[in-house]
Amino acid sequence: MKNVTDRTSNPFGMTPPCDHGCGSAGDDSGPRAVFGYGDANADFHVVGDHPGVHGGRETGIPFTGSLAGERLQPVLNEVGLLGDAYSDEPAAADCFFSYRHMCCLPKGRAPTDRDYDELEPFFDAELRAIAAHVLLPVGERATRYVLGTYAAREALLNGGEREDRMADLHADHVPGRGFLVVPVREPSEWDDGDGERLAASLADLLSSDYRQTADLGRFLAEHDTYEVR
Repeated sequence: MKNVTDRTSNPFGMTPPCDHGCGSAGDDSGPRAVFGYGDANADFHVVGDHPGVHGGRETGIPFTGSLAGERLQPVLNEVGLLGDAYSDEPAAADCFFSYRHMCCLPKGRAPTDRDYDELEPFFDAELRAIAAHVLLPVGERATRYVLGTYAAREALLNGGEREDRMADLHADHVPGRGFLVVPVREPSEWDDGDGERLAASLADLLSSDYRQTADLGRFLAEHDTYEVR
């Protein structure tokens, strides 16, 4: 089943209630949000936190203009999910990027729990519209949300130091409820080998049958297969 849009940025026309511009000087200029970006028919959905930590305030594109993007994009390029080693407008192939909190906030301010809750319906609607098979949450906050909401596995992050928990989960394959989750350690905290570990994990997935579908052909009069997410 394919989506009915080929738009690369904000493919479903999300209109979240954003009050501040993304101007790099901390003013109210520029777009008010860093919208989802990439292949709307993607099997792989990269979930970031917000523009202030993972980038995009200047470009309007997730995981650009930031250390997170500089480290993550080459890994995705290596396994064939991006057409560029690094770009402010990457050519996504079977990959989609979005943030839990897409709105820009005054420079230096992080979203509150209330801010995240206010935008959750927009994020969830886009995630389910993309209907990717593999979710790649980046950083502890995005990973905790994705594991809790789409995998019922939030307990994997409980106990011990936060950095240690994410380091242990980094690039693992965690089965979820209709999704496979591959947690990604915060790129700014990567140690030597973390990029290679993620690349190897994704390469293994891409060489396997990772898609989770159901065949509804038994409900048809003809003897054809009809697979859906």
